[in-house]
Amino acid sequence: MSVQPHVPDVENDSLEDRLYTVKYEDPGESHLDVTLPGLCAERCTTYDCVSVCPAGVWRKGNEGVPEIAYENCLECGSCRWACPHGNVEWSYPGTGSGVTYKKG
Repeated sequence: MSVQPHVPDVENDSLEDRLYTVKYEDPGESHLDVTLPGLCAERCTTYDCVSVCPAGVWRKGNEGVPEIAYENCLECGSCRWACPHGNVEWSYPGTGSGVTYKKG
């Protein structure tokens, strides 16, 4: 018989509350893009960049090309690894801009 460890009752902030604490300094231009928009429209059926993004930055667009709200980006890089076609362009925003986390 295995003994289950005691799990303390801890109340954590919701995901939305934690995302609200993230400060973003807008660099004025997106650090995210797709390399070949036609590739998304022609070959992508799963939109993994959309489903993996924890902040809802990537959204399925009307013509099959994702729409990008880069201002919400958490800079986790998940979108570039999720795309099975390697079609995501991702870089850190310029120095002095981007995400500042209040809570880890």
